[in-house]
Amino acid sequence: MLAVAGFLMIIVFMVLIMTKKLAPMLALMIVPILFALGLGFGPGIGKMAMAGVKQVAPTGVMLFFAIIYFSLMLETGLFSPLVKKVLIWVKGDPLKICVGTAILATAVSFDGDGSTTYLITTAALYTIHRKVGIKPIILPTIVILCNSVLNIIPWGGPTARVLAALHLEIGEVFNPMIPGMIVGALYIWAFSYYLGKKERARIGTVALDEQHIVAQYEASITDEEKATARPNLIWFNLILTVVLFITLMADVVPSAIIFMVGTALALMVNYPKSKEQSARLISSGSNAIPVVGMVFAAGIFTGIMSGTKLIEVMAQAIVHAIPASMGPHMGFISAFLSLPGVFFLTNDAYYFGVLPVLNQAANSYGVPTAMMGIASLIGQGAHLLSPLVPSTYLLVGLNKIEFGDLQRYALLPAIGLSFCMLIVALILGIVTI
Repeated sequence: MLAVAGFLMIIVFMVLIMTKKLAPMLALMIVPILFALGLGFGPGIGKMAMAGVKQVAPTGVMLFFAIIYFSLMLETGLFSPLVKKVLIWVKGDPLKICVGTAILATAVSFDGDGSTTYLITTAALYTIHRKVGIKPIILPTIVILCNSVLNIIPWGGPTARVLAALHLEIGEVFNPMIPGMIVGALYIWAFSYYLGKKERARIGTVALDEQHIVAQYEASITDEEKATARPNLIWFNLILTVVLFITLMADVVPSAIIFMVGTALALMVNYPKSKEQSARLISSGSNAIPVVGMVFAAGIFTGIMSGTKLIEVMAQAIVHAIPASMGPHMGFISAFLSLPGVFFLTNDAYYFGVLPVLNQAANSYGVPTAMMGIASLIGQGAHLLSPLVPSTYLLVGLNKIEFGDLQRYALLPAIGLSFCMLIVALILGIVTI
């Protein structure tokens, strides 16, 4: 009964946000609390919810100051020269912009951190997409699909969990995944080309000379944007941002502290007066609060799911649902199970809870452990669209779109990405039917 309640809770949550009956932040808090009350966990709800909130607190702090930092960089005009040059290069061609977005997002995703990818790509490309008139949903869709592929790199998270859960070496799992990842990246670039072609047909291409484009771009800058711009400090802001990312990727200081210090330095140098600093904090903070609120709400959701043991019984239910006669095909089955598995459960819950049990059953039928590990990563194509992934709320917030809209638009292409990787794995014999 607990397992049924767990899956029903996820379904109710998904329906509520996709039909826009409730805002995601409200659904993340209200739905698990109501289900926990109905299941008789009333006295412990507060403790469970707080445990979840504490778990996501470092992420929430990091996102709060990261959003403020990049809002400041946008206000100072750090990305204005890049936007101007790209506008001149693409000459208002949505197709080039969409393909360029895919290439940039793929390159940035190599750092293995979704939040960093979303911050960089959105900061660099958001203005370009908006000024050309491309649908707001397209930028986050392309970025999250690109990040879904690169999320499989060993330092990205899921692969590390698989290696730890099944006691495998990197070469046994990651190396065989590389061909599928390459095909997956090409699939996303082709999809981006398709989206760009559709947008080109809808919007058209603005064929203007360089002088006209620059004049048009500068005319679009508002008086408020001019007042907050600091073109004379562009080199300082660029160096500060580069140093910030180098420190972030070196992983020597907690990311929250890096963005807190970076924000403080950016404010002090760009806006030395206390009144200016307060104004910029209020302006940037309004962008950060909804995203951070969503992260803490997600903490309540996951905290209650873990505290009530719903995640555990859901994992057990998935395993028991597989008939013994299907044992020899466990590699293929695991590849299919990973798609809903990592969507409805957290990576930790699936790879540390479900996968070891599936692997134990598969081994008894002669299915290699490495195959089970590889198969379990196939579903990562759609994982980042799960409501249990905090960084996706950052992407949604930065692009000023609804979570449900992103799911509706990107879910089918994301499932297609997983099938691309599965087909490659089957052709190469990495996973067998």
